[in-house]
Amino acid sequence: MNVIEKIERENMRMDMPSFRSGDTVKVHLRIVEGEKERIQIFQGNVIRVSRGTTNASFTVRKISDGVGVERIFPLYSPFIDHVEVVTEGRVRRSRLYYLRNLKGKAARIKPRNRFS
Repeated sequence: MNVIEKIERENMRMDMPSFRSGDTVKVHLRIVEGEKERIQIFQGNVIRVSRGTTNASFTVRKISDGVGVERIFPLYSPFIDHVEVVTEGRVRRSRLYYLRNLKGKAARIKPRNRFS
């Protein structure tokens, strides 16, 4: 194992749940404002998961006041307190960029059946 891989393994977090694109997640972010620190929750659909070691990331999309908001989170960021999987979605793509063009009920994702 070379030095770079060793450093990457030290910075990886093992407390992240497994989720896929199509899942609805709550990302609890640690926000620092001056000397105060608070937790902000960003809930939305995972439209992209980029695998890797320390450069792994995922994109979450939500609709806020009728406007689509997307945020890209590094998977092993120290600013992420924890990630909570709300629902698991059944999709047939790994990148759900087509959701950007859909509105309302058309943008819903069907739930995944765990027992069939």
